[in-house]
Amino acid sequence: MSRTIVVTGGGVGIGRAVAAAFAAGGDRVFITGRREDVLKETAAQLGGDVEPVVCDATDVDQVEALRERLPEVVDVLVNNVGGTANLHPDLSGDLRAVVAHWKANLDSNLMGAVLTTTVVEPLLPNGGAVIHIGSFATDRGQGSYGAAKAALASWNLHLARRLGPRGITTNVVSPGYIADTEFFGAHLTPEFHQARTAETLLGRAGVPEDVAGVVHFLATPGARHITAQVLHVNGGALTTR
Repeated sequence: MSRTIVVTGGGVGIGRAVAAAFAAGGDRVFITGRREDVLKETAAQLGGDVEPVVCDATDVDQVEALRERLPEVVDVLVNNVGGTANLHPDLSGDLRAVVAHWKANLDSNLMGAVLTTTVVEPLLPNGGAVIHIGSFATDRGQGSYGAAKAALASWNLHLARRLGPRGITTNVVSPGYIADTEFFGAHLTPEFHQARTAETLLGRAGVPEDVAGVVHFLATPGARHITAQVLHVNGGALTTR
């Protein structure tokens, strides 16, 4: 039976791969993001039942309006949108710049997920799924971005307790170095790529489809007893026990 899926930031990178995975299975997929042209192009390329919806997940008015664009039931919500505007900011001595930088990362990586989930939660059926995209930066001391993703993982525990009685699972998929995205921008030099790849135990960078496969699994019947977890997809660059 076809399901309804919402993927924030579904136009590029990991979000696009997630949308493609669900669309390939015959699901109806809504992809959101800020750039209408990118969303429309992705929807056309993926084919199937993929609908682009312009929505900035950090804008309260746009997220409220999103509710009117969605059907009465959303089976799976994937909070993928996030990122950082500046990987290496110079914030020395400028408190206003510090505040702006931290707020931007918290808005993009935490509040966007909180706002979207708040709007979509009433539409989730019993047995639905919520999946957030985190980052191994939470365990690597990577400034405001890592802290924001750590906050996302903590909030996921609260959400799991609240949604659990309805049989709704909620988990974080935490990627490591994924090369084929817009995240790194000009920082993605050959030297950077080599260093990050060398950290893995598999000897290769991750690709968006690596993450999408885990996200898709968490929305299947085989994952119905997995909730409140952080699942790492990093090729062994960060190990757990």
